[in-house]
Amino acid sequence: MNQKIDQTSYKPGYYPKKRLSTKEWIDANIKQWTKDQIEKDRPKGIDPIQTSICFSREIGVGALEVADALAEILHFRVVDREIIEQMAIQANLTEPIIEFYDERYPGKMSELFSMLTSNKTFLQSDYARQLVKTVTTLASMEPTIFVGRGTHLILPRSRVLSIRLVCSKEYRMNRLASLIDTSRAEIEKKVRIIDNDQSEFFKTVYRKKSIDKEEFDLIINRDFLGDAKNVAQIIACAYEHRFQN
Repeated sequence: MNQKIDQTSYKPGYYPKKRLSTKEWIDANIKQWTKDQIEKDRPKGIDPIQTSICFSREIGVGALEVADALAEILHFRVVDREIIEQMAIQANLTEPIIEFYDERYPGKMSELFSMLTSNKTFLQSDYARQLVKTVTTLASMEPTIFVGRGTHLILPRSRVLSIRLVCSKEYRMNRLASLIDTSRAEIEKKVRIIDNDQSEFFKTVYRKKSIDKEEFDLIINRDFLGDAKNVAQIIACAYEHRFQN
């Protein structure tokens, strides 16, 4: 990864790979879902939530590159932090998907939202409710790899393989230095700001002050497992063991 970016344009989860805008991503997926439904309807009575893999990560650990490598193995789609955030903020982006689902499975989405609303005690704000609606709607369409925004706390635990990626400060700094064309001091400052923002997000939305290791099926330290493809293979094996045996 020799491509570098200006320090002002770095966003959590970034690495040098072109991705569709949120609107383009939604349009492309709805077209694909329509095609899939024409070819084969989902069996009646199936759980409305597809099995998903949720990544929780420290900023700079490289979760998105691992998710993309995992998607190549499992043939799942990847939903990153930016897509989730844009759909949660702009409710009009989520509505076409909800309408698409409701046309094919009348009442199922309402049942799902009602169940989650009663089970999730953190749903105190309009943003939190829209975030839940966004994530559950996406998870109902097809198996998905979610990166960021605490999605493992939203979806039913029985339908999620929850992964936590961690690393040392040195690993984070070295990786970001390969991506951001600025000084070490500026990188450390940027990381502190992003870490604080992430901490505030979890306090505000999920009412959580710290990460609990019991939330995860697998915790991977990238200091010792640095190759994204190798990490993806480990996660794919864990997914198969949990959901396909």
